[in-house]
Order: sequence, then structure tokens, then C-alpha cells
Amino acid sequence: MSEYPFLKGHGTENDFVLLPDHDGTVHGDLDPARVARLCDRRAGIGGDGVLRVVRTEAYAAAREHADPREAEWFMDYRNSDGSLSEMCGNGVRVFARHLLEEGLVEPGRPIPVGTRAGVKVIEVDGDRITVDMGRPQLPGDTEVAVGPARWAATHVDMGNPHAVAFLADGESLAADGPVGPLAEPPAYDRAVYPHGVNVEFVERRGAGHVAMRVHERGSGETRSCGTGACAVAVASALADGRRPDAGEGGDATYRVDLPGGTLEITWTADDRVLMTGPAVVVARGTTAL
Repeated sequence: MSEYPFLKGHGTENDFVLLPDHDGTVHGDLDPARVARLCDRRAGIGGDGVLRVVRTEAYAAAREHADPREAEWFMDYRNSDGSLSEMCGNGVRVFARHLLEEGLVEPGRPIPVGTRAGVKVIEVDGDRITVDMGRPQLPGDTEVAVGPARWAATHVDMGNPHAVAFLADGESLAADGPVGPLAEPPAYDRAVYPHGVNVEFVERRGAGHVAMRVHERGSGETRSCGTGACAVAVASALADGRRPDAGEGGDATYRVDLPGGTLEITWTADDRVLMTGPAVVVARGTTAL
């Protein structure tokens, strides 16, 4: 294949390869093997996933999820193993940063971006990028396990599925703790998650303040997960009796510490989840991978 352009960006060290393909003619339907090669950290560019930047009108699969009149741009997101994912919270912030820096959207105005989880509206204020992630879905409780250790978990759907497990007092997120190095996916109920699940382990650090580690389906443990941080904040609010859509004290805001940085998540009284954090584009070039 001839050379084509790419960019590299990250949001709280959750990193991505971006492929500009505005009219949908360069990449077609991305081959999973090529995505995996691009994301390879030794033989490729390296990343937790690939974000193809394509106009909604130009990509038939995009029009199944977004109206081109509502969202000109569509984030065609693939995990590092080449599998499709409905949504990526850190990725959509990087996507918006790229659109803004390339002059593809108007500065100072909300940026609607189509995803497989619907249209997400993004606002950029300097280094702070806020995404309206929509309404969380709360199907119920479940359980996850790492080796012999087991935890009850809260099932939160943020356009993609999450199982949020809170560590007990005295348990640590450290790699030598009960969660371990997360080299393998945690065990989960495949009847509940037939297509896999993102699993978050949470340590409480104070009022409105938690820390987490995450194992993402299709990518393994990552330095950060935006939808995961949203799921963790929602599960924390439920556990703390702060469910805002039930009138339990107004908006619930949490600081969520991740290995790659910090995100601010607010679950609003009108049942929306707002994610705020940074995103940067750090490199660009061409590749024939």
C-alpha cells in the first residue's frame, strides 16, 4: 500500500493513532490486521487504538449511528486488536482537539462528533475539554474476579459496557495487591457480557475522590479510560447515596485519578454525565503499514 498520513495523540496517556480519511476513500473498512500493526508498540506506531477521522456523510456505517446534518464528523474507533468499539471517552477528546487544530471546526462552538454510541457534543476551553457522554444505563450488579480474588461489581453502560468493582478498605491498586498486574482479562459473567466488558477496580481516596485501574476489552490494561472513569463516578455516586437523577443532593462530581492523569466527572441532575480532561496531539507523519 502507498504511504498515508497519520497523527499520534493521547488523553491522560490513553494513546491513539489518528488516520485522516475525510472523504472515506483512503482506508475503506479498516482491516483489523492493519489496525493491530499500527498499534504495535515495537513494530508499529504504538497506541491503545485507532481513530479514523471521516465525514459522517462519506461513511455508510457512520450514517447508521449519526445524522450528517447533526454531526459532520464521525469517529471510527478500533481497539488495538482491531476490534470495533462503540465509544472511547479519551479518544473523542483527542479527536476534537485534532478537528480544532486542523481548522475543520469553528473555534468557540460546541463540536458534535458521531460515534457508534451516538452523537457526543464536546466543548473546548483551553486545555479543558468537556464531553457530554449522555445518560448512563444501569442494568444491575454483577461480579468480577482476578485469580482467587472476587469482587461484587456495578454494571454501568456508557455506550459501552463496564463492570466497576470497589476494593475493600486496606486493599491497594498496586500491582502487588489483590488486583495484580492485570496481564490477563479479569473473569466475568459471559452471560451478562457476551461481547466482553471493560473492568474497573476502584480505591477510595476521600470525599468525591477515587482512583482506578482498568482492563479494557480489546486493548488490555491502559493508562486511562474515559468511559471507564465515567462509569466509576456513576458507581461511586450510587454507592455514596448521591444519585442526582433521583434528587439525592444535586450534581455529583468526582475526581478520578488514573495512572495517566486525572479526569473530572460530573453526573448531573438531568441525568447526563460530563467528562472533563486534557487531550493533545503529539506527532504526525506518514506510514505504509
